[in-house]
Amino acid sequence: MTKILIIDDDTSLCELLADYLQSHGLEVEQAHEGPTGLRQALDNGPDLVLLDVMLPGLDGFGVLKGIRHKSQVPVLMLTARGDEVDRVLGLELGADDYVAKPFSHRELVARIQAILRRLNPVVNAVGALDLQPERLEVRYHGQLLDLTAAEFRVLAVLFERCGEVVSKEDICQQAFGRRLQPFDRHIDIHVSHIRKKMADLHPDNVIRTLRGVGYQLITEGP
Repeated sequence: MTKILIIDDDTSLCELLADYLQSHGLEVEQAHEGPTGLRQALDNGPDLVLLDVMLPGLDGFGVLKGIRHKSQVPVLMLTARGDEVDRVLGLELGADDYVAKPFSHRELVARIQAILRRLNPVVNAVGALDLQPERLEVRYHGQLLDLTAAEFRVLAVLFERCGEVVSKEDICQQAFGRRLQPFDRHIDIHVSHIRKKMADLHPDNVIRTLRGVGYQLITEGP
């Protein structure tokens, strides 16, 4: 799972942001002081750092310098709106992008995803499965798989975490941005429909059920 480190002294903002990012399938860590944030950025291996400029102990530029001295982890700066000096300085010091406060959470997630896509090109093929997110299109053994948008989202979560056992709760959070409700079987139903459509094209079953746990996309048929 992609891990985001938020370094910001506004604890209320951090909590709101963490909830939003987690609802999009991202793991979140927080730090509220510059020195602590720098240490976590270097020691805990985040996939991306959200870095505020105004921090106690060591400001965001100092943290960024410290990160760049030892790491190339992507850094997205959080700057005050209209503060061109901060934005330019951040980019000159090695930030990958910036977002001006106050920002929309939706825009922030889009910026994060854009940076990660740019730095980590997506592997679109797993075994006989070829997924094209831009077109919401999936091919299985070279043939187009006719999925609904909801089925595509569910399969995309399993595809992204191929080989891992993914809980139904995680699938629901990542695919639809909400918690799975008690007795809610819509994930099971979507997986059942996906399997049937795949079976119509090829007999291999590449989605394994772990009863009471979740589902696992495997790269080869049994």
